[in-house]
Amino acid sequence: MSAVWLNGDFVDQSEARVLVADRGFTLADGIFETIKAVGSTPFWLSEHFERLKAGAVEIGLTIPFSETRISDAIDRLLAGATEDTPSAIRLTVTRGSAARGLWPKDAASQPTCVLTVAPSPATHPQDFVVCRSTRRNEHSPLSRIKSLGYGDNILARREAINRGVDDAIMLNTQRHVACATVGNVFFRIEGAWVTPPKADGILPGLARKRFIVELGAAESPLSSDMLRKSDAGFVCNSLGFSQIKSIDARDLPGDLTEIPIEAVYSP
Repeated sequence: MSAVWLNGDFVDQSEARVLVADRGFTLADGIFETIKAVGSTPFWLSEHFERLKAGAVEIGLTIPFSETRISDAIDRLLAGATEDTPSAIRLTVTRGSAARGLWPKDAASQPTCVLTVAPSPATHPQDFVVCRSTRRNEHSPLSRIKSLGYGDNILARREAINRGVDDAIMLNTQRHVACATVGNVFFRIEGAWVTPPKADGILPGLARKRFIVELGAAESPLSSDMLRKSDAGFVCNSLGFSQIKSIDARDLPGDLTEIPIEAVYSP
């Protein structure tokens, strides 16, 4: 059985149902975490819970199950997983079903909580463009939490694919570099590693935090001009690391053998 955990019960994925009035479906009113696992071992679980709780506080959402209950469900979903096989756990919490309207009287209904597990795709070096079609809104609190609303990221990824590359670098409203569509970015400029600060509208990634320590990276605003001075770059998220091969057809040929990938991605 390909099982999911839905509101406290294990059900076959083909039989799992979410109500059409669920605000996660109608309004993207919810949060999520994506958790790396290798075999039966999830990575950084307590930190994912902390970030999930912070996101829930930001949007006034109640998480309906305890960390222990969710952790036990993850263990059961991963039971029997092949050793050394990577997978991606997705924990989604929505506000649940409610009547129409942005904030109806019953908006604080019973939340929906879902856990799924899927194979984790292999990462590879990628070509990028600087996104033209949309911007990251650094003024929005949602830019710093794992909100379900990924519309801008989808537009940026579609633009990248239409322009013949893998992904896009997203700028914020001040034209500072913010992130890739699904990860934090680091660039090496004049021999030093730099990553955009939280104030520029980025998600405070768990892998990002570790790479900052391992590389001694600075958190500093990155203008488009500064980006053109970089000789190396990479994207990271909780699932993995990808080298940035080029941006707008300009190669980033720098050697990345110094990157401590194994030191960062350990349980």
